[in-house]
Amino acid sequence: MKRLSVILFAFFSLTAFTTLNAVWTNDDAHSQLGFTVKHLGIADVSGTFNDFDATITSTKPDFSDAVVELTAKTASIDTRVDDRDKHLKSPDFFNAEKYPTMHFKSTSVKKAGKDKYKVIGNLTLAGATKPVTLDMVYNGTVENPMSKKQTAGFQVTGTIKRSDFNFGSGFPAPMISDEVRIKADGEFIQ
Repeated sequence: MKRLSVILFAFFSLTAFTTLNAVWTNDDAHSQLGFTVKHLGIADVSGTFNDFDATITSTKPDFSDAVVELTAKTASIDTRVDDRDKHLKSPDFFNAEKYPTMHFKSTSVKKAGKDKYKVIGNLTLAGATKPVTLDMVYNGTVENPMSKKQTAGFQVTGTIKRSDFNFGSGFPAPMISDEVRIKADGEFIQ
């Protein structure tokens, strides 16, 4: 009995100082990563990346200590126009052969209201890494009735500047806006 007490004491002492990280991964079928630019100053042109992986790691149920990480394959860009997609994969823009992925990893998450956060991190795009700030809304967590797994919903939005990454520099802002709006929606499974 004394030995069992010692073992239980040791177990609870160790676990009291151990924080378990919950890792959430995006559900491909219910997640999308999109962008929008202004063309000729008069029309929005949007696209998506069809191959990406994202994780959110957190020890808190409200995700206030989250670490957000995303990697997207640049060759998976899809604007619904084949010729435009080929051009975007070329050295004029993503240079998908030389830079097959773009990557974001958060460095901090700051509360900005109920279920709202500012996600600050580093974005690597076409060989350049720059800090960016994105807005994240946590939409809640439910048990998925099909998989019986805990599923959390998020939306991330923000704006980056092409010029910060020397991206598409041969195409001035009157032709393609310098600002690129990002919108990602996703379900994440624990």
